[in-house]
Amino acid sequence: MKISLTDIPVFEISRGFTAKMFHTEGLTLAYVDIEEGAELPEHSHFHEQVANMLEGEFEFVLGGEKMVLRSGECLVIPSNVPHSGRAITACRILDVFTPVREDFRKGEVAYAVK
Repeated sequence: MKISLTDIPVFEISRGFTAKMFHTEGLTLAYVDIEEGAELPEHSHFHEQVANMLEGEFEFVLGGEKMVLRSGECLVIPSNVPHSGRAITACRILDVFTPVREDFRKGEVAYAVK
């Protein structure tokens, strides 16, 4: 199956976080654009997540440990581990979740900040 990101609508995850995402049978891929200074509240989910930093710098707090992710780096976020973050610069991250994020598929996000 060929997928074009230009055909996918933008989804607001949280204030300053927008994404184009698609879902396969077993995973969700989210191309996330983040405004400089935008913050993602602490949350956790049963999905395993890999954050692939494509552009910019993003400060993650993962299980209480603070770290900065830069272009070309990845962060594995295990299932149910609390995490939060803040965009140091404007960023683009490719997040991969398994299993599928049904909440994203339905347009719901429990930790959305409006």
